[in-house]
Amino acid sequence: MADLLVVIRSGATDYDLQGRIRGNLDIPLAPAGIAAVRETARHLAAAPPVALYTSPTTCAIETADVIGDGLDLVPRRVPHLVGLDLGLWQGMLVSEIRRRQPRLARHWEEDPWTVVPPDGEPLSAARDRIAQAIGKIVARHPGERVAVVVPQPIDRIIHALLTGNGPGDLWEIAATAPAAVELRVTPPTPRPPLPATGFGVFGGATALATLRGRLGLAPS
Repeated sequence: MADLLVVIRSGATDYDLQGRIRGNLDIPLAPAGIAAVRETARHLAAAPPVALYTSPTTCAIETADVIGDGLDLVPRRVPHLVGLDLGLWQGMLVSEIRRRQPRLARHWEEDPWTVVPPDGEPLSAARDRIAQAIGKIVARHPGERVAVVVPQPIDRIIHALLTGNGPGDLWEIAATAPAAVELRVTPPTPRPPLPATGFGVFGGATALATLRGRLGLAPS
């Protein structure tokens, strides 16, 4: 299993800069987004990963190509890391959704795991496909440092899977600069057992086995 996973959020598109929901729409990087990605690539060059993977979403591919050029790595596309399908919300301003569907919008912000956007993808289904993809990536690089480029909020879902924390605000519009967060894949010291549901995946032996199953890893 890889020891470290560097999760890189793709650079900004015009939708991000306008405060619109991008979801899984294939929208290219904005000029400001490209400039910021180049700066991120320079920072990563100080401790480059051994491999680079990317979501097949356009903004992630473009981000990965720039970073790959800077690190002399060829990005490998992972279909299961495609952007989150937010259905009829895609293309809308966040403020517009809150105005038109205030109750649903508030429910999504408070507990997104129990809400399905109109004609969109359940977050639990996205979590499962993402866990499968990340599991295969980290299992392929034992003891190494690898990187993956994904659009928001896929980066937040990966963080939740590997840390046991909540995903945070899935509607938060990120700054221009893509974030590069390094996560340790090796589970931390187990805490007292937590319920099997949600993200208490490091709570004990059963919970750890659940996480390893989600990530497609052999039992420890």
